[in-house]
Amino acid sequence: MLPPRISNGICSLNAGEDRLAVTVFMEINNEGNVVRYQIGPSVIRVNERMSYTDVRRILEDNDPELCQRYADFILTLQKMQDLCKVLRKRRELKGALDFDFPESKVTLDQEGHPVDVLLLERSIAEQIIEEFMLIANETVARHLSQMEAPFLYRVHEEPKAEKLETLNEFLHGFGFHIPTADGVYPRFFQEILQKVEGRPEKLVVHTVMLRSLQHARYAPNQLGHFGLAEQYYTHFTAPIRRYADLITHRVLWSVMAHGRLQPNRQKKLEEAMPLYAEQTSKREVLAEEAERETVELKQVEYMRGFVGEEFEAIVVSITNFGMFVAIPNGIEGLVHVSTMADDYYIFDDKNYTLTGDHAGKVYRIGNKVNVQLVRASIEDREIDFELVT
Repeated sequence: MLPPRISNGICSLNAGEDRLAVTVFMEINNEGNVVRYQIGPSVIRVNERMSYTDVRRILEDNDPELCQRYADFILTLQKMQDLCKVLRKRRELKGALDFDFPESKVTLDQEGHPVDVLLLERSIAEQIIEEFMLIANETVARHLSQMEAPFLYRVHEEPKAEKLETLNEFLHGFGFHIPTADGVYPRFFQEILQKVEGRPEKLVVHTVMLRSLQHARYAPNQLGHFGLAEQYYTHFTAPIRRYADLITHRVLWSVMAHGRLQPNRQKKLEEAMPLYAEQTSKREVLAEEAERETVELKQVEYMRGFVGEEFEAIVVSITNFGMFVAIPNGIEGLVHVSTMADDYYIFDDKNYTLTGDHAGKVYRIGNKVNVQLVRASIEDREIDFELVT
């Protein structure tokens, strides 16, 4: 993240203020394909800065008060919704993967103490922004590739053979199989995700399938994006938030300045891009770890006020030392196997289950359980539950 004075001030899209930008103008047909585009410098003036919540309430709930307040923008929002659905349908037909894992949002007070934790679900408002960013990133990647300009590809390589073998062993228990004889394609994964939609095994299939995939990264060469089912992809839409996007913008400006990269600039970028790819990939991993640890810390701090209380929960992960459960607000904690005193439980690492040796009771990802919060340690950043029978 760039310094707040830049990211939240000088470069932020505040209502009523002119902002310099690079814009991708696209003409998209009814199939969601970009038939014509132009990339160039622009000046943006935001008329209204709206929240995801307000847009959702307008498009999904038809909220009368908000519809009246934003009457001048209703038609535009509806067209955006229509285009979002077209783009989403295009991705589905290509076989792009779409995992559904709601995230928790921690609300802090002025002193930084957590006051609430809510489970966020992806509404039409988030989907619109997501689809628009995806098509912009794809278009910029294709453009720079055609210009033969060195830049950072966002790549997601296909799963490794041993991971696929383990995944298929697991999927066979549900009657599914991912073909591998003629190559591995994301549509095979997506077809299974669609089949388990609304079924009890949805969470466990989504979880195990996600674990089988490689981590996306940045690379100086085109390796494709397996999860998006795209050959060309980059990060362009967040230059005030991610350094990789800023690099893309710098390359774009160099291309736009002369219509094509000058030889000396081309050479410098070719030499620098492998280093950029390695550095941005490493920093992304560290940033993700920092974000995860920060959220976990605030969640533990929040849950300290609920020790002794009981919750309905769902099993989200199973290990040889117990199972992780999530309560309705998305906060996760561990039920250690040592506290499951009704039986001796054996871990199955292929099917991700804990099975009682005597009574045969089986715990799987997706099972609903009742738990009691017994410990919330800020020092260890751990939350412990025990089963309630």
